Amino acid sequence: MQIEVCAYSFESCLTAQQAGADRVELCGGLSEGGTTPSAGLIQLARQHLSIQLFVMIRPRGGDFLYSDTELAVMRADIITAKSAGVDGIVLGILQADGTVDEVKTREFVELAHPMPVAFHRAFDMTRDPVEALEAVIRTGAIRILTSGQHPSAESGLSVLYQLTEQAAGRIEIMAGVGVSGHNASQFIGIGLAALHLSGKSSQPSPMVYRRPNLQMASAVLGEYERIEASADAIQSVVNQVKRQ
Repeated sequence: MQIEVCAYSFESCLTAQQAGADRVELCGGLSEGGTTPSAGLIQLARQHLSIQLFVMIRPRGGDFLYSDTELAVMRADIITAKSAGVDGIVLGILQADGTVDEVKTREFVELAHPMPVAFHRAFDMTRDPVEALEAVIRTGAIRILTSGQHPSAESGLSVLYQLTEQAAGRIEIMAGVGVSGHNASQFIGIGLAALHLSGKSSQPSPMVYRRPNLQMASAVLGEYERIEASADAIQSVVNQVKRQ
């Protein structure tokens, strides 16, 4: 079982590697649930990581039904990631009826080749996980990140098991959302290929002067708050898995 860490900064990438993770999913836009990171961040991560590096391709937060202009941006971002030498990309595209957009996803899988493509938690927003699993397999993606269509992977454990049984080795199933050292043992032995976590912790800003009654950041983060990966949180999951 592999351990993947979702990292939103160069610092978190280094922390993930030092803590024993097998792979980094590099994202920007923490407050939007993960968007495409900057070219500079991708470049630095690639230069300094010896573990696998997958890059999020997502032009904005919100739903996974994309316009033609957004799809054009995604194509350009895939080419940028490929030129940077990353190990793979992560994306997810749906149709308005809640099904996987197989045509566009397959197009992007072919564009990314020889980089592999993982399908992210857009899967959890589909209308039928059984149907969606078969659709993602047909696109040529190698992995699905899912919480079993539940608010957390722990609460979706039974669905995760069903998905691994249905997949039968045709695609990797990776559990994410709420994975920690406290519950990692529950995911071991049900056929999952990987566990996904951010291991995030809040750190206070070192700013001394703080402007009162004014905030530029989103409602998710305070103006004087920083979110980084915690080595202890990652290591606790790594230790649970490696002991098996």
